[in-house]
Amino acid sequence: MAYHDTHVAQHSSQAVSANKVLRNTYALLAMTLLFSAVTAGAAMAMGVERMNILVFFIGAYGLMFLVHKTANSATGLLATFAFTGFMGFTLGPILSAYLALPNGPALIMNALAMTGLTFIGLSAVALVSKKDFSFLANFLLAGAIVLILAMVAGLIFQIPTLMLMVSAGFVLFASAAILYQTSEIVHRAGETNYILATITLYVSIYNLFVSLLALLGIMSND
Repeated sequence: MAYHDTHVAQHSSQAVSANKVLRNTYALLAMTLLFSAVTAGAAMAMGVERMNILVFFIGAYGLMFLVHKTANSATGLLATFAFTGFMGFTLGPILSAYLALPNGPALIMNALAMTGLTFIGLSAVALVSKKDFSFLANFLLAGAIVLILAMVAGLIFQIPTLMLMVSAGFVLFASAAILYQTSEIVHRAGETNYILATITLYVSIYNLFVSLLALLGIMSND
């Protein structure tokens, strides 16, 4: 009887803690997405040109490393906003290029809507079903390696079909990452830090939006 009561108490404590991480994650995610929108708008207003790919990778991965190093301190929040602000700023020139197209505004709005609906739908699946999606870990690891190699090859050879496949691959990868990360929080299988959870979901949403935007642009011959 005592063991049963202890087990129930532990389970209840874990559920409360998981819900707290989930609430903090979604709150911080909303703020970082809003901050990214502000920095993207600032880049568009200033007419910033598209960033060199090497500079982008150094800035993005450097700031992401900083987030991981400071995730357990108050500095982690500043690093998180620095990273997401940087990502939003680099998105500005891309949005400006699409807005210059005849149907550019419609493409952006469609990509935003599809991204939002996909995120909400996948999050609901993980939260409502309570299913453990930890089995996606190996898929995400293998997928990340394949996508990075394919992306490098696409940048070198400039093959339209390959770039189309890379964009489609990133959509699937980002969708799987959202399921996996949300499941990790719910089941307390591996993520108890809301800053790290926020960064993972943010990157997934960013990749999902950019990839859907590219796919819509390709399909409309833009």
